[in-house]
Amino acid sequence: MTAEVYDQLPLEGMPRRLYSCTPSRLNAWLDCRRRYRFTYLDRPQPSKGPGWAHNSVGASVHNALAAWWREPYERRTPLTAAILLSNGWITEGFRDAEQSAQWLGRARDLVSGYVGTLDPSDDPVGVERTVATRTKVIAVSGRIDRLDRRGDELVVVDYKTGRRPLTQDDARSSLALAIYAIAASRMMRTPCHSVELHHLPTGEIVEWRHTDESLGRHLGRAEEVAVEAATADERYREVMGAPGPVRARSSRAAPADTADGKSGRDAGGTVSEAASGPRERPHVGPPAVSAELDAMFAPTPGPICGWCDFRRHCPEGLAAAPERRPWDGLAE
Repeated sequence: MTAEVYDQLPLEGMPRRLYSCTPSRLNAWLDCRRRYRFTYLDRPQPSKGPGWAHNSVGASVHNALAAWWREPYERRTPLTAAILLSNGWITEGFRDAEQSAQWLGRARDLVSGYVGTLDPSDDPVGVERTVATRTKVIAVSGRIDRLDRRGDELVVVDYKTGRRPLTQDDARSSLALAIYAIAASRMMRTPCHSVELHHLPTGEIVEWRHTDESLGRHLGRAEEVAVEAATADERYREVMGAPGPVRARSSRAAPADTADGKSGRDAGGTVSEAASGPRERPHVGPPAVSAELDAMFAPTPGPICGWCDFRRHCPEGLAAAPERRPWDGLAE
């Protein structure tokens, strides 16, 4: 992409339309602009590969934990968590029924062990709570796994189920968690500086406490990304016409521990496709685009391409990494 494209600004006195987004959309732009185009602009959306088993595990666990908090106090027990997990188990992406059953057992242990560390009487401020905020540049929203009140402040809690151990840098550098903290604080008029990653496989809690300055830097970075993406979006629409409504299912093009991933869920997608079980997916290729747009939405080839839902449509991605099987993200 040329510098001139990004340097274009609205005429003085003519405000730019707010860029409506989720943290997942911003991160998609940063990770790979071609995948961003396939996910948010091309309509009909290019067909994806099969679902990922690690996403099924993550979504099942998240759903069970959310449902557990909605149970009456007297039913908030480890056994209830295990039952909720079993009743909502998602089978997509596993090698076979035996592997799915093995992971169902593991996931039951994860949720029952985790809720055993919680105080069932300490109701969160929100569970799967959508928060939103806006600036002069962006209107951003997202869904928080859990929002706690600790003393006079709020704390953003994000569940993680993947195999990779977490570090404090994961919490500190997460654009999504910072935006959730800002949005929650503004919506509820309560300070929110702490964000936590709860890694269920190890029981580890990784915390980072932001300052007003560090939160401001994250928000400023989000605005910078939004300006770039919005400029590219506008050019895409000029050349290709306005795309239809976004109905993209978030299924994370990486094992279930990327810093900002939401176990196949965000404000722009749900787990309903995965919950319905495997099914035949029609093949839809990406539309032909001009050389200008192809350069504007260039790919970022690398090892992560093996996990990309749109790998089949990207020659650079096919060459960059071997294809991953749907169950390869599991910690066997």
